[in-house]
Amino acid sequence: MQFDGVGVPDAWQRIWAPHRMAYIQGENRPKDADDLVGCPFCRIPTIGDDEALIVARGSLAYVVLNLYPYNAGHTLICTYRHVADYTDLTDEEVAEIGLLTQRTMRAIRSASGAQGFNLGINQGGIAGAGIAAHFHQHVVPRWGGDANFMPIIGQTKILPEMLSDTRALIAAHWS
Repeated sequence: MQFDGVGVPDAWQRIWAPHRMAYIQGENRPKDADDLVGCPFCRIPTIGDDEALIVARGSLAYVVLNLYPYNAGHTLICTYRHVADYTDLTDEEVAEIGLLTQRTMRAIRSASGAQGFNLGINQGGIAGAGIAAHFHQHVVPRWGGDANFMPIIGQTKILPEMLSDTRALIAAHWS
């Protein structure tokens, strides 16, 4: 059966992920590098941990779940200070980001049995940073077989739980 407006029927089974379009179109991104009000990484720490999906807070940086995750448990380690480049971080910020990275990995391993991690910092929009004006590091948990046919063929990632459940689970294993 063909419906008007849906194109030619084919054999593909599609799983829709409309939230991805919000990211692609720039939802939650500041208008420019100096837009502190529009910067989500400046705004997030002013919200309660549950609502903001903050897993843990340090004195110079915090750990929050990524709203547009590549895998369940995909977290970001963000500085409180609005600074773009790794080379502009203070020695104290670099040290705390390192400690928060270790603690995040331990908590995710304990909570979900992650077998590995991708750690990444995209410096600048040209390098893939969605919010280039505010430093953040990605911590993406990995499991054997987590890259099945869905992301490769279907360009869709299936997450097994709600972000609020993931946050609660990781936060409960934070030590």
